[in-house]
Amino acid sequence: MNKLTIRDIDLKNKKVLMRVDFNVPIKDGKITDDTRIKAALPSIEYILEQNGALILMSHLGKPKGKDTKYSLAPCAERLSLLLNKKVIMAPDCIGPDVQKLINELKGGEVLLLENLRFYEAEEHPEKDSSFAKTLASYADVYVNDAFGTAHRAHSSTATIAQYFLNKAACGFLMEKEVNFLGMLLHNPKRPFCAIIGGAKISSKLGVVEKLLDKVDMLFIGGGMVFTFLKTQGRNIGNSIFEEDQLENAKKILAKGKNKLFLPLDIVIADEQNNNIKIIDINESIPMGYKGLDIGPKTLDHWQKELKKAKTIFWNGPVGMYEIDKFAKGTNTLAQILATIPATTVIGGGDSLAAISKLHLEDKFSHLSTGGGASLEYLEYGKLPGVDALSPYLTTK
Repeated sequence: MNKLTIRDIDLKNKKVLMRVDFNVPIKDGKITDDTRIKAALPSIEYILEQNGALILMSHLGKPKGKDTKYSLAPCAERLSLLLNKKVIMAPDCIGPDVQKLINELKGGEVLLLENLRFYEAEEHPEKDSSFAKTLASYADVYVNDAFGTAHRAHSSTATIAQYFLNKAACGFLMEKEVNFLGMLLHNPKRPFCAIIGGAKISSKLGVVEKLLDKVDMLFIGGGMVFTFLKTQGRNIGNSIFEEDQLENAKKILAKGKNKLFLPLDIVIADEQNNNIKIIDINESIPMGYKGLDIGPKTLDHWQKELKKAKTIFWNGPVGMYEIDKFAKGTNTLAQILATIPATTVIGGGDSLAAISKLHLEDKFSHLSTGGGASLEYLEYGKLPGVDALSPYLTTK
């Protein structure tokens, strides 16, 4: 990538402001999955090795104002354990108390600012430009390692970089994410296969169209299948579909005629999920039933095709995997991909959650920490949070 990285910049004894993505699931005050915190550790540890005074900032959830339910305090506790070092938790992200903590912060110490989204200006920089300016005043260097939010042009991910001329760098995680996704766009080993799942075609229409120009095979699973079936005149019973996407689905089917794979069979169930059947794709789904997973014939067929691949990208579950009865398609697909000797890139989100649940993380080439960001990068080839960073310099 042609952006400054933390390797290219002098961090010794500097105050370093780093945007991380600590938007982790928390239940009853406890973190249930710390994958995103662990993903930031290489950059954190590198900065501390340079004796940088590290100021971390992140959002968590979608709070409306200052809601303690969305405090990042549990993240400070977890990071303290992971680093075996005290992480100071700030009472806010701006204000005199925070400024005092920053003034006192020494090299090798870590301060975590409170949830940025406690302020409207984080998501809406145009409403208060002073927010980004205040955050920027805390440090000598800015690092963005929050790939999961790089598709958002927010105060802490994009606006802030303008205050760090030739000193706005990407962290190791951001660099790795962009390099892997850039490889998919520009130089994948072939055959290149993509699997796109999830419920809605509307949220993935752009990336599906883009991938059709890039891949040798494209496999479609999840709830979006039924919009495609509906456009073919099939009876889909009570399955979800998007009426306003029928024309788009028709265009995709025509464009991908020779490389698009829809399921061969489908797991269906009644509204109570009690009566479960597997039907052929050519059969009608009766009223009162809905499609909830891909079937065994589909998995066998897809496995044969995917085994030919040298590069595979997967984003989105191929069934309602959060219900065990309908998780077989997604889980089996994860297990299949884990055995294929190809470059395998998982596009974050629910696909990543399924892989984590099966403890298969080390079987894949790259697990993206940002589902939305990875799809947007594949669609447009750029992200606001990456574009804002300083261009690569040959001298520090």
